Amino acid sequence: QVQLVESGGGLVQAGGSLRLSCAASGGTFRHLVMGWFRQAPGKERELVAVIGWTADLVYYADSVKSRFTISRDNAKNTVALQMNSLKSEDTAVYACAAGDRWYGVGWNEVGTTGFHSWGQGTQVAVSL
Repeated sequence: QVQLVESGGGLVQAGGSLRLSCAASGGTFRHLVMGWFRQAPGKERELVAVIGWTADLVYYADSVKSRFTISRDNAKNTVALQMNSLKSEDTAVYACAAGDRWYGVGWNEVGTTGFHSWGQGTQVAVSL
């Protein structure tokens, strides 16, 4: 079982930036596919971004494309989500997740079923 711990959430004004980080333990990190999800109050959990075993394997939801960047550091067993040009609709609890398989363009349909381990989440609040 992989343990995941997120950090870096907080309150930021619209147009600002935040960087989330997720530390993984209990597995072979370089073999894991890592993703970020978010869930706003009253809404379903949404897949935000995924990164595969190498940096060229990335997927972004249309809602965050060109604003968010996912990256990983296999030496430190961490995955990060750089969030720029934040909007009020980005307000949510953000959680990282780990899986074993890369689904390519199918991530939009795969969603949560592509992951077996989850962190507790970190709150991101964007004020107008």
